[in-house]
Amino acid sequence: MICSLCPRKCSGLREEETGTGVCGQGMMPRVARAALHFWEEPCISGKNGSGAIFFSGCALRCVFCQNEEISHGGWGETITVERLREIMRELEAAGAETINLVTAGHFLPAIREALSGYRPGIPVVYNTSGYESAEAIRALDGLVDVYLPDMKTRSRRAAEFLFGAPDYPEVAAAAILEMVRQTGQPVYNENGIMTRGTLIRHLCLPSMTADSMQVLNWVYEHTACPVSLMSQYVPYGQAKNIKGLNRRLKPSEYQRVLDHMLALGLEGYTQEAGADDTAFIPAFDGTGVRAKE
Repeated sequence: MICSLCPRKCSGLREEETGTGVCGQGMMPRVARAALHFWEEPCISGKNGSGAIFFSGCALRCVFCQNEEISHGGWGETITVERLREIMRELEAAGAETINLVTAGHFLPAIREALSGYRPGIPVVYNTSGYESAEAIRALDGLVDVYLPDMKTRSRRAAEFLFGAPDYPEVAAAAILEMVRQTGQPVYNENGIMTRGTLIRHLCLPSMTADSMQVLNWVYEHTACPVSLMSQYVPYGQAKNIKGLNRRLKPSEYQRVLDHMLALGLEGYTQEAGADDTAFIPAFDGTGVRAKE
């Protein structure tokens, strides 16, 4: 097919297992890891871990991506829709608190087919960079319980520099508003797991505290969603050679943004010192992808 699924509308040719688009993927799902993951927010991972399915490829391609091995490099194994359903069943049987679909937007038709044929008995989380068309998010209405989008920046200039996508601010805003329309205010079960709702993530970047505050202002003005304010930035990929991004976040920078979040009265989650440890990045080694023999 000639693809226009994501906001880039690159018209890449995507066959079953190969593709020439920005995401670099075919139409069949390609997965790099499927396992219990304990480092999401408490309402996603809970006590037993989130059943995280890490999809290969990405349409946004951040210069600092910590998962660049799979987002830029595209490493992973192509699976069928039925195998995707089996993986969800296996994670649920392993005790997962949620099914966590990580960067799955470029496989939207397969995701819809999988969830239309099997609805897990635990919340389905759609974990995304935020660079999704509102139309694509509408196509997930009734299939996703919890949305976990990033709001990375409100600056078109920063978005052009960081992602090569100057339209990111307005595209992400429209997508998030559609997510909020679908889910309403967050609902939690007796164990503190979010069973319905939208949780907005923001990763603080070095030298960009003012931009982070603008993101929080937008969340405050346009949604009543909780926020996950992250300090885990580590210079990866191209960022290692970009002045200003080639260092870790200073504690004072994170504190400045956190103080603004508290002043606005936004609820949510924060990260303690030490979150910028590469040990928290999972091994993309194919765990859980192949069917057990």
